[in-house]
Amino acid sequence: MNEDPQAPPPITSLTSNAMDERIPTRSERNWAIGAHLASVAGWVGIPFGHILAPLVVWLIKRDDSEFVRSQAIESLNFQISMTLYAILAGLLAVTIVGLVIAIPMIIALVVGDIILTILGAVRVNYGEAYRYPATIRLL
Repeated sequence: MNEDPQAPPPITSLTSNAMDERIPTRSERNWAIGAHLASVAGWVGIPFGHILAPLVVWLIKRDDSEFVRSQAIESLNFQISMTLYAILAGLLAVTIVGLVIAIPMIIALVVGDIILTILGAVRVNYGEAYRYPATIRLL
């Protein structure tokens, strides 16, 4: 019973997730940031760039890093979901009643896409895996 009072407490148990997790390297974090921010390509005039850019990151890095792969897939799923939601809003806009719903919906989609994309990039910069809300997980 002669314990050192300044010694850290012993680790009694670790979950398999805690043992498997590792901090992503700077390069992995940069690629993951790129996967999230690459979706901006759609906003600068590249048709379907918001989908193609994360897809390219995924295709390049899918075998090299689990962290980059998961974040590229997450970004890709989110951008596909936003596209589907925008198509739905466009279909609602065909009617007068739908137009009242579609305009705020489109504004919310654009603002949400920008804010959540930036938030995703910031989170992966700190090495945290980011999950977008309201995403249809297709891949």
